[in-house]
Amino acid sequence: MCPCGRPAYEDCCGSLHGGKAAADPEALMRSRFSAYALDRVDYVLATWHPQTRPATLETDPGVRWTRLEVLGHSGGGVFDAEGTVEFRAHFTDGGRTGVMTEKSRFVRHDGRWVYWGPL
Repeated sequence: MCPCGRPAYEDCCGSLHGGKAAADPEALMRSRFSAYALDRVDYVLATWHPQTRPATLETDPGVRWTRLEVLGHSGGGVFDAEGTVEFRAHFTDGGRTGVMTEKSRFVRHDGRWVYWGPL
């Protein structure tokens, strides 16, 4: 099972973590969630637009990302320069559950989808 909720990691986020370009913003968002769940900070930073990317990213070892819900998306088609994805990311922190909701903006940069930031 892939951390993003799809059946097989290797056929889903694993191929993107291995270097394959995301087909659309939702695929990139799913792969970024999985990267957080797997503590792949390198991937999270590499898929962040250089204008908005932080210099470093530190994860909290007490936070465990447990489930993803995609609520909706717009744009992100073959001829689009940007798209959005709204999602809920479920987590546990010190044994307590929580939910983070975000509507994210994704843009094309050097021919690949990258995360711009929250809207």
